[in-house]
Amino acid sequence: MASRAPLAFAVLLGALLWTGLPGIPGGTAAFATSVPAARVDEKEPQGSGYREVVETTESLPTEGDLKASMRVVTLVPTRGYTPIQVTVHNTGGQPRPVRLSIHSQGRIMERSLELGPRERTVTWLLMPADLQSGTLNLDSPGMDTASRGFYLDGYRGARVMVLGDVKSFEAATGLSRSEENMEPLVATRFVEPRTAPRELAAYAGYDAVLVAVPADQVPDDVWAVLETFAVTGGKLVLDQPPANPRLRFPLLQDEKAELSPYGFGFVRQFRDCRKQNPGCGFSLWEDTVRSPAVVVPAGPPPRWERYSMLSDGRLPLLSSARAPVGRFMLLIFLFVLAVGPGGWMLARRKGPLAVLIAVPTLALLTSLGLVAWSVLVDGFSVHAARYSLTLLDRERSRAVTVGLNAWYANLAEDSVRMPASSVLLASESQTGQEDPPRLLDWTNGLVVKNSFLPSRSYREWGEVAVVPSRARLTAHKTDGGVQVQNALGAPLKGGTLKLDGQLYVLPELADGAEGLAPPEEAEAGEVDLLGLEHEPRMRFQDAVGPLIEELEDGAFVARLGGRGFTPTAALDVELDAAVHVVRGQVEEARR
Repeated sequence: MASRAPLAFAVLLGALLWTGLPGIPGGTAAFATSVPAARVDEKEPQGSGYREVVETTESLPTEGDLKASMRVVTLVPTRGYTPIQVTVHNTGGQPRPVRLSIHSQGRIMERSLELGPRERTVTWLLMPADLQSGTLNLDSPGMDTASRGFYLDGYRGARVMVLGDVKSFEAATGLSRSEENMEPLVATRFVEPRTAPRELAAYAGYDAVLVAVPADQVPDDVWAVLETFAVTGGKLVLDQPPANPRLRFPLLQDEKAELSPYGFGFVRQFRDCRKQNPGCGFSLWEDTVRSPAVVVPAGPPPRWERYSMLSDGRLPLLSSARAPVGRFMLLIFLFVLAVGPGGWMLARRKGPLAVLIAVPTLALLTSLGLVAWSVLVDGFSVHAARYSLTLLDRERSRAVTVGLNAWYANLAEDSVRMPASSVLLASESQTGQEDPPRLLDWTNGLVVKNSFLPSRSYREWGEVAVVPSRARLTAHKTDGGVQVQNALGAPLKGGTLKLDGQLYVLPELADGAEGLAPPEEAEAGEVDLLGLEHEPRMRFQDAVGPLIEELEDGAFVARLGGRGFTPTAALDVELDAAVHVVRGQVEEARR
């Protein structure tokens, strides 16, 4: 009987599997419908309510006229930088210079202030989002350094910055605090609107930013930063939109729409969701899961995948960052031939003493050859591959840019400066950056003062920026096509222009040159407006959407060479590759 038990069990299992297959008489069709059901479930939220990250105010042990405090247990954003709020009060009658700095894992983030007599100010220090703790130091002449350690909240779900308080947030979204054993829809961080940060980097890392107070309670300069946040790829949500939204958001096509694309990002206005189920809180959660980042530079792979060049098996964007394996193998093969068979023949003809002299000499010459190759071919310059997507806002004379830069520095490049309307984004690799920048100064924008590019290492940085620009493309119709002038500030490599309902092919033109754009042939088929290769295009993710939309009349998409529109274009580099895709409205020339 014991020997028959396994056989009986196998027969029973086979019968169950047979009757469970779809399409078999007596079987069930449930398996066939399980895939669509799973797709529906993926769209449903995996939690309810919200989680409030409760911040507390901690005082620094200062002496004399200076008093300082900081907000701790801050919610870390998904990417970018965590803004740390610090309040400093000069109670004396003399101006005081103050240096605030955060020290964490050998890295320093600092900001310098000048406080007038009896002045109280709220400022922000931004630390990279991969850091979870640190020590805040306050230094001022004539007093000892005051220090306070702190920790951050590293919640890994959807993260939202709220301009307002808990009461206004719950009234806006209809959400309540989630139970301790329940997964929340979102985690929230609350910021007072009047003291909110004025740098774009303070907002760029959060999945969404919700303005939960009336529009008149938000200062004008904070509105300007929020508009920059939305146009560069952020998800901005307005509970109580301004009476005329276009005064704050000039690129809105429909000021009454619930959800509007805005540059590379979105602007949502709580309107219809108030009357619908499941309500505005569900809409906020939807915004947090929509296109998590506009650009994702590749980082180093995990230590157990060191056979790959980059994370996820991606390839470097610079050929100079890849070791010349073929040439090295040829050189090793020739060296082995010279030392092995060559040494044996030399020993037979000249004797062992000749071999003892020849082999070290050959090794020395080979080493000198490698050094000469490195100096003559690679040189001491910084090699770069630069890619960017740009929306030209001609009416406001600005360029909205999402950039991706790959660097390989033979000698270390220590410093780079970024304005407050831009963000420098590191890779989101699980292993973090290798040799990250060690000193970030936020006094006027961002200045990376140490280890921006380590020597002999490959590094990718992402950028989002809004910079002033007078770049434009002028055109007027003529016999045989459209005469265009390239005033975009870089060589024109091609593109498409739509004028009076007709598509035209932009020619290759040097900066400032004029040329004829002929009509596009009817049988040309679908045209690739971007002209990006697979590797850089995958890093831009959904940011390509606004540039590949159907052209409206008077619009153009152009491909440029050169260094692009991002702030790091000021660095002196040797360009190995460059593609910059620009979309804007043509300026019709008067004749």
